[in-house]
Amino acid sequence: MFVVMFRTLILFALVIVAMRIMGKRQIGQLQPYELVVLIIVSALAAIPMEDIAIPLFNSIIPIILLVVFQVVTSYAAQRSEKVRSLVCGRPSIIIQNGKIIETKLREMHLNINDLLEQLRICGYHNINDVEFAIFETNGDLSVIPKSQYRPLQPRDLEIETQYEGVPHPLVVDGNINFENLGKTGLDLLWLQNEMKKQGINDLKEILFASLDTEGQLYVQRKEGSRGS
Repeated sequence: MFVVMFRTLILFALVIVAMRIMGKRQIGQLQPYELVVLIIVSALAAIPMEDIAIPLFNSIIPIILLVVFQVVTSYAAQRSEKVRSLVCGRPSIIIQNGKIIETKLREMHLNINDLLEQLRICGYHNINDVEFAIFETNGDLSVIPKSQYRPLQPRDLEIETQYEGVPHPLVVDGNINFENLGKTGLDLLWLQNEMKKQGINDLKEILFASLDTEGQLYVQRKEGSRGS
């Protein structure tokens, strides 16, 4: 039993490291060759978990080789457009100038209902609103609407806008993010004083606190804490 647990933990840690090296992507964002590597790595990790008679290195070495292959291929694809086209393919324009390209539809083994479903997922219920629709190499559909159907933006009305930036989380589930405190030019004493103004003496009572670029502090207490 302990041998199985030990082997499982080693393989689990190895697969986690492999996924981190491959990059932070969701399954739907993977390129075809990356998905193949992921499937094979998962299978290689599962085999020695089921059969302890199989040496652990019979899985560890192939997994390392596959991760190296993926990293090298990704680097080559970044440096060369030809390599990228070979391993990732090219985006396919499925709607151009408001018209469906039938040949592309057949090449991708799609029917009209599949296309309409993808358009609805992207928020377009009428194909007449679409100028271009492009299937990306990872399978996602990018839609460019006709100019008269695009959302109104401040620049269309010649309205000047201010920089918003990204709010900095300062406390998450009672844990202080000192790195973000430093980025904002503030310190722990300032944070404690601000919390005391809101009747919070213990930062562990805070579920989430953030500071935006305008200096507005958002604070939410944990359920069950005093004053929540």
